[in-house]
Amino acid sequence: MHEDDALVGQVRRFNRAVTQRVGALNDRYLARDRPLGEARVLWQIGEHGDRGCDVRRLRSLLDLDSGYLSRLLRSLEADGLVTVDRADDDKRVRTARLTRTGAKERAVLDDRSDALARSLVAPLTPSQQERLVAAMGEVERLLTAALVEVAPVDPAHRDARHCLREYYAELDRRFDGGFDLEQSVAVALDDIRPPTGVFLLAHLRGEPVGCGALRTPGAGLGEIKRMWVDPSARGLGVGRRLLTELEDRAQAAGCRRVRLDTNGVLAEAIAMYRSAGYEEVDPFNDDPYAQLYFERGL
Repeated sequence: MHEDDALVGQVRRFNRAVTQRVGALNDRYLARDRPLGEARVLWQIGEHGDRGCDVRRLRSLLDLDSGYLSRLLRSLEADGLVTVDRADDDKRVRTARLTRTGAKERAVLDDRSDALARSLVAPLTPSQQERLVAAMGEVERLLTAALVEVAPVDPAHRDARHCLREYYAELDRRFDGGFDLEQSVAVALDDIRPPTGVFLLAHLRGEPVGCGALRTPGAGLGEIKRMWVDPSARGLGVGRRLLTELEDRAQAAGCRRVRLDTNGVLAEAIAMYRSAGYEEVDPFNDDPYAQLYFERGL
């Protein structure tokens, strides 16, 4: 028996229990005239209000094949529940919106979904209800964490620029005297491009939610820079995944140790570095925003 057979078996049992209990096997989900897939698409479009949802964004949010999503949208259009229009300035961009009938149908689905949720917990004691809801929250966090994808990109990529802007903006908010990029020790983009470095980006459901960079300033030495995770993705282990991937890449590049600097107000980052085995060392640069310096052998 493979060592993870028991784990896989438990996951499959959980999947079967959930799909049966929530009615996902019924082609008339919540006793309406459509299956779960169409109901889920209808609900997601309604989350965006009158402005609607870009179909490409919708596909990313729901992780659906483009052909399957098109079939779902055509079915909902045929029922008069949604419209799909092309943008005037870019015919490649399509936006899905609920019709008035679609909004009413979504409201019915919301009411029936609330009733289904209540039926799941109603037979349980109060303590069992708390345990179930807490377990659901933990499962949701872990499943979301498994959706995060980490990959190298060019630091000039628009998603990389977005993360760096958000990173600098957060430093400006959290540092007592603000943050001025011009006053910080510069990191040239070429330094964090192959072959002298790498820039990693984390995506969740198609959206950039974190970044980290590595440069190799000397023989056998790697330096980690620009570590940031969007507040919406914190608690999912994204920072640790980025850090581990950067360390692996540093080791593959022949580095025997890695170092980094940080500011004392970034308590979460400092705790992560310490738990990952980093130890404080003497200052190795004159960055005015650096207050703590760490190093770890590989």
